[in-house]
Amino acid sequence: MNDFITLFLKWNKKINLSAARTHDEVEEHIEDSRAVLPHLGGRVLDVGSGGGFPVLVAARELPTVLFVALEPIHKKHAFLREAARSLRLPNLEARCERLEDHEVVDYDVAMSRATFDLVDWLRLGSDHIRIGGKVLAFEGVARTDLPAAAIRHPYSVRGKSRAIIELIRASNTLPSPT
Repeated sequence: MNDFITLFLKWNKKINLSAARTHDEVEEHIEDSRAVLPHLGGRVLDVGSGGGFPVLVAARELPTVLFVALEPIHKKHAFLREAARSLRLPNLEARCERLEDHEVVDYDVAMSRATFDLVDWLRLGSDHIRIGGKVLAFEGVARTDLPAAAIRHPYSVRGKSRAIIELIRASNTLPSPT
């Protein structure tokens, strides 16, 4: 991952991809991103891809999974395209597009990290997955307002408790909060 870290830090100096400024801070983001890997498969939509967490980490570690990364900010989209090219990730398509303009609605998984309010993301993401697909979100602070069907997958990174929140789309409607 050193080539990714070097590329990220170089671009981050110029266009502010993230608050991560040191090698160690980027490594922590990579560790956090890896928590989602066991939940990915098929065709995955990553929304608000920005600095590439988790999509670049996932695309690199899961070469048979197909990823579409949506990032509406042109300079961040340019970083994603360059990272996909220089890190040789043919399984990653970076698109300069907002979620509401993205017409594909049959992904196996939709994920987002720190882009939307978590509950809002579960609703938005469910509109872009097939029935039986799943929406994934990263939770930093435990929420009590998740839909009843949400599954919490806890993990920790450097002593910080976190969770991947998973919601499987069972029908055309999202379950109500508890």
